[in-house]
Amino acid sequence: MAAIIPIPLPQNSYNVVIAAGELSALGTWMTGEVMVGQMGKRALLVSNPTVFAHYGETALASLRAAGFEVAHHLIPDGEQYKTLDAIAAIYNAALAHRLERSSVMVALGGGVVGDMTGFAAATWLRGISFVQVPTSLLAMVDASIGGKTGVNHPQGKNLIGAFHQPRLVLIDPDVLATLPEREFRAGMAEVIKYGVIWDLGLFERLEQSAACDRYDRTSPDLLHHILVQSCQAKADVVSRDEKEGGLRAILNYGHTLGHAIESLMNYEGIVHGEGVALGMVAAGHLAHRLGLWSGAENQRQQGLIDKAQLPRQIPPQLSIEAMVDLLASDKKVKDGKVRFVLPTAIGSVTITDQVPGDLIGSVVADLQVPGGS
Repeated sequence: MAAIIPIPLPQNSYNVVIAAGELSALGTWMTGEVMVGQMGKRALLVSNPTVFAHYGETALASLRAAGFEVAHHLIPDGEQYKTLDAIAAIYNAALAHRLERSSVMVALGGGVVGDMTGFAAATWLRGISFVQVPTSLLAMVDASIGGKTGVNHPQGKNLIGAFHQPRLVLIDPDVLATLPEREFRAGMAEVIKYGVIWDLGLFERLEQSAACDRYDRTSPDLLHHILVQSCQAKADVVSRDEKEGGLRAILNYGHTLGHAIESLMNYEGIVHGEGVALGMVAAGHLAHRLGLWSGAENQRQQGLIDKAQLPRQIPPQLSIEAMVDLLASDKKVKDGKVRFVLPTAIGSVTITDQVPGDLIGSVVADLQVPGGS
């Protein structure tokens, strides 16, 4: 049974479809009622070698069976390849396959593949359609929804990008069977984020569950609940603020410091969800030190992060000064001030630019010590 979550927007509304075993029906979903009249039959599937080896032929066969003339292009696997050079290679593939304005790009992969394919689609011929088929938990609950696309700049993550909504998001939870355990745990950081910023019920369900850290220890019912509630939370926020004019900024919870950590580590030795988890730990301590939420609530958040076996210690080799300096170039800086999303209660956050630099440095220093803060 498919769960269909609408993303209602002033323009370009679309659906998020969550349905086990439906990757083989990708072409049918794209030519059905959801997509009717929105695209031609020429398609470019973008993936990476790891994902394509598992699911590429299934996706291509489904598209061909639905009448698409489809080619594929593989990009290197890893955040460090999220560059303009890799985008240029997608453009070359689009040109070779003669993509037209009515054509479609299909992103089959995790957040990196989705972000890059979306950005290429947003800028090819001034914008063509694209479809998200996320294959990681993190991409399913976060990156595939909301239309944020882009690539990294040497000075910061996702500094180059565009808002470009997909025409469809098709989530098949069965593909998580091949997702490495570390990547599943990283995706849980985004799930926990939704519980903290928006959905107390989701947070409590994660607290009550016997295990939520590994696919082979997560019941299908719990996984379905995680996917539906997380996607619904993002749908609620995005539909109220498509282009981050206000409310949508709360989705950046944990990302401000998390992105800085990823950048300083050159996207090596850490995956995105681990950076977000560290950012949430830091934000929780900042909020507690500022008197915004209680120590008990901070411990509840930390309990879920520990349960998912996500990191709580910031790598000690990172310079605090470099980290604070890098925050100044974050996309969320406004009028020269770094804006943090800080929790006020489980299920509620606030956005503030009144976080002293010395307090940020103090919290980071504490978190660089094993068991600190």
